[in-house]
Amino acid sequence: MAKGHKTGGRKKGTPNKVSGQLREMILEAAELAGDEIEKGKGTIAYLKQQAKNNPGPFMSLLGKVLPTQISGDPESPIHIKTESDAQFGAVVGALESLARAKSGGAGGES
Repeated sequence: MAKGHKTGGRKKGTPNKVSGQLREMILEAAELAGDEIEKGKGTIAYLKQQAKNNPGPFMSLLGKVLPTQISGDPESPIHIKTESDAQFGAVVGALESLARAKSGGAGGES
């Protein structure tokens, strides 16, 4: 092989034949499994079941298929609202009071 020059093999950008076949088989298996879960719903039913039964791997998959870059409208920017420490403390206090009330008033001091 000449240094720096490709000689033989697939052309650049040509998908691997085995990878394409494997992808098709995986999608077909998901389709069939989904139809067993909910007739006519195929892959959607299968993915819904996986989201419920295996949330960790499903979220990993979701992270791979969602866009990796978010862009906004410069005319309508996203605003992030932050709470002050006092406001946050009031929310935490209210939640602690609710938790104590639900547990019958027992609990330690904060």
